[in-house]
Amino acid sequence: MLKFTTRPLRDFTDEPCDLNDVAASDGVLFVRNGVGFAGRGIALRGKASEVRKALIGASTDDAVNLTGSAAVALGWHSFSGDSSELIVPRVVIGKAEGTDPWVTYVTGAEREISEALIAQRPSAPTGSSFSIRPGVSMETYLNAVTAVRNAVRSGEITKAVIARDIIVESSSAIDVHALLRRLRTSFGSSYRFSIDGFIGASPELLIERREGHVASHPLAGTTARTGDPTVDAQLAKELRASTKNQVEHRVVIDMVHDTLLPWCSYLDWQPEPEVIAVANVQHLGTRVEGMLSDPYPHVLDLVGALSPTPALGGHPRAAALRLIAEHEGIQRGRYGGAVGWCDAEGNGTWAVAIRCAELSADRRSARLFAGGGIVAESEPAAELAETQAKFQAMLAAIIRP
Repeated sequence: MLKFTTRPLRDFTDEPCDLNDVAASDGVLFVRNGVGFAGRGIALRGKASEVRKALIGASTDDAVNLTGSAAVALGWHSFSGDSSELIVPRVVIGKAEGTDPWVTYVTGAEREISEALIAQRPSAPTGSSFSIRPGVSMETYLNAVTAVRNAVRSGEITKAVIARDIIVESSSAIDVHALLRRLRTSFGSSYRFSIDGFIGASPELLIERREGHVASHPLAGTTARTGDPTVDAQLAKELRASTKNQVEHRVVIDMVHDTLLPWCSYLDWQPEPEVIAVANVQHLGTRVEGMLSDPYPHVLDLVGALSPTPALGGHPRAAALRLIAEHEGIQRGRYGGAVGWCDAEGNGTWAVAIRCAELSADRRSARLFAGGGIVAESEPAAELAETQAKFQAMLAAIIRP
């Protein structure tokens, strides 16, 4: 049986603690706006169902008594839903909004706490050179967009998402710690994660459960962001007015609402989508939140029910996934699934696994993914341009010194 102890961080150090520096190159991280978790070492790793049971049976000595302070697992849920994995770190530094940070450690890891708190620094820039090549061919991608659009126009489906991948190769190992710091600078308000070579900065909340409160913030519908306030305001106005983007967004909101409603005593959503701006693109977003009925479902049950949402799969789900498998030409793996954390009580926060990269074992290559929702008005060239904009989040963070 696992045994955990939780104490305030001030019991160990008076120095400020950056979660990116705790995770560094070989730890795990899930954080947004400085709130979240960073862990080092592995106390337990396995299928989500197995680790979930182990957390429930764990012994805890928690002097902090906040959501997520007793013990947490960080992990991922694949796009297909066929696989999911959780990691329980030996030492975790946790931060919640408006409270002091804490340390949770498994029995036997006391000496490892000081190592986790050492202010690590990324390696000095090495002047690496990079090459970029497509994963799936451009012809395959454009043909897939056309095929799905035709399926929508014929009434076979309402929407499906077609993605493509690119491969970035480096002359030296990619420094994960430096990459996390760059993502923090440009995408601090996104859900940034680093788990077993899976790294990203997702702007989209799939599901959050904190006791009886539940929330989701689906994003669907995208336009560029130039950095010029006047131009960006016009682009945002056009995004709101776009029938194509509104249709794409409405499909996602309806699915999230209809999926969560049977678990809820109360559920509400914004009457009109807002425009959510990240560093390089703008999205239509609608927040959905409510109260769960007792007994509360585990956050992983909600993840399984929602993923993949129409924002990454399509609608109707089965028909859209069939078309994706038939035409897309890539294996998505963890891309398009979910990434996040959970505790023994079933609380947790999970983001949609987008704006991400999978690093090779030697960290000399990274596979990046981007996709877009295809509806009746979609044009292949415009969809290609949208994926190019979405690639920039990770691409710039990887190749810039």
